[in-house]
Amino acid sequence: MLEQWTDATLDKMRHVGDPVADAMVAQVFAEPGVTRLNELMRNLVMNEYPGPGTLPPPIEAYFSTTNTLPDWTNTSLLRQGEQVFWRFGPQMLLILLCYSLPFCYLDRKGVNVLALTTRLLTNPTRRVIETAQMLVDVMSPGGLTDSQGRGRRTIQKVRLMHAAVRKLAAESPAWQSEWDLPLNQEDLALTLISFSWVVIDGLEKLGTPVSAGDKEAYLHSWLVVGDLLGIDRSLLPANFAAAEVLKQTVAHRQFATSQAGQDLTRALLDMIAYALPGDVFRKVPPALTQHFLGQPWAGWLGVEPGALAEALFAPLKLLGFGIGALVESPGVLHNLAQILGRQLVQAIVFVERGGNRPSFSIPAELRQTWGVNWVS
Repeated sequence: MLEQWTDATLDKMRHVGDPVADAMVAQVFAEPGVTRLNELMRNLVMNEYPGPGTLPPPIEAYFSTTNTLPDWTNTSLLRQGEQVFWRFGPQMLLILLCYSLPFCYLDRKGVNVLALTTRLLTNPTRRVIETAQMLVDVMSPGGLTDSQGRGRRTIQKVRLMHAAVRKLAAESPAWQSEWDLPLNQEDLALTLISFSWVVIDGLEKLGTPVSAGDKEAYLHSWLVVGDLLGIDRSLLPANFAAAEVLKQTVAHRQFATSQAGQDLTRALLDMIAYALPGDVFRKVPPALTQHFLGQPWAGWLGVEPGALAEALFAPLKLLGFGIGALVESPGVLHNLAQILGRQLVQAIVFVERGGNRPSFSIPAELRQTWGVNWVS
């Protein structure tokens, strides 16, 4: 794990994909082409555990050879990272939607591969469910430590889908060479930061105290995920402070306003507002995004400055908080985020993904801990 991220090294990484997964997809693509690749993607998406013999031999080999944790993995830290998610899961899911995803949309080059797939614009709910499911799969008990668990299989599938999108997007007439290789190593590293450092930063901005040890444990969990996703080890920061350096370095290089970023942000925030109960919460998602990102980043995404307290006044009143609660109690934003996170989890559960896809799933022990039980 190195921390010498210069323009020269990162420029080179913008032309590097994932040799292992890319080679597998290239083999499938060659016989007999796009139809076979589309069938593969449908099989992977619709079946949580594809049966033996249902996948092409190169992909079967891929699943058997990419399921090993890196030799520097600390399983104690993985379990500690799970406990962080156990305690703050609903808030983390809220942060994922209002902070992590908009954070990625600031990547003026990388955002174009998301816009090119169109799914985030035509069906943002499906994309959000799939992203939230990955977070739950990876961070649930045993998600990474169990070799046959949902977490590792989800990571393998995401890595393979990245390779498929990388190939198809690069060959699309709409793809511009100035954007570099789709889903290149720098863009993947930034996405990893959005799931790790950004989530912890979001908790702190909600007034949720996170110990130094918990920060490092949660980051370590996602560094293991990054290795399993095929991210170059030179782009995996050694600790939480180094992760912030990488975040600042890539943001300085790549963050800017773009039409694609604004369109995706608008679709995302509209979806979140629709998922929350009643019009009283409609102003909350953009207010939280503004709170998390600050200026000028929020403005680059078309999120106008607004008073967080004003946006939260009606929800706070509805939920029983006093008029001056936002000022008087430093924990009120944490409590509100926990409530809104639960509301979002329950809303996501009742939305069909379509296409015969597996429904959103959370282990029973997490549902009970978070207080988001439902009839399945």
